[in-house]
Amino acid sequence: MGPAPHTAEGLASYLARTLDAELPHLRAIADGPGTAAPNRPSGAGWSQREELGHLIDSAVNNHARIVRAALQPAYEGPGYDQDAWIDVHRYRDMRWSDLVEIWAAHNRVLVPLVANLPEAKLATPCVVDASVAVTLGFLIDDYVLHMRHHLDQVLRRRPATTYPRATA
Repeated sequence: MGPAPHTAEGLASYLARTLDAELPHLRAIADGPGTAAPNRPSGAGWSQREELGHLIDSAVNNHARIVRAALQPAYEGPGYDQDAWIDVHRYRDMRWSDLVEIWAAHNRVLVPLVANLPEAKLATPCVVDASVAVTLGFLIDDYVLHMRHHLDQVLRRRPATTYPRATA
């Protein structure tokens, strides 16, 4: 899956293809204590459950950003404390199968949202956490690339998708 075309339909397709490709792999992981253990070879870091929980949090935050950017001439909003969100949700204590279905359902909501954006809205300037302005189209593409990077880690694929995308 290379870079997505920067049209609303192309970005929605990029997200949909990612969901369709990865959901069977996520569903194939057994629901057991192994998904609650740290997921890095070092024995540190987030567990598979926490990392998928992070992707749920990312979906929630990016959903709000996309909708606000679609409704306003520009978007400016906060980032979020990823570790704190994971801790407060206690994803490591949730069932793997529940997390997979929550992740899939939330992203399925995003596909038609993105597909139906007017093309002109993809140029809407977006500032997240006082960073440099990017377009809404870039924000959506970056969201899917970020997702793919973390899914590679959850699924223990090496090397993981490079994130962020090189700008040069």
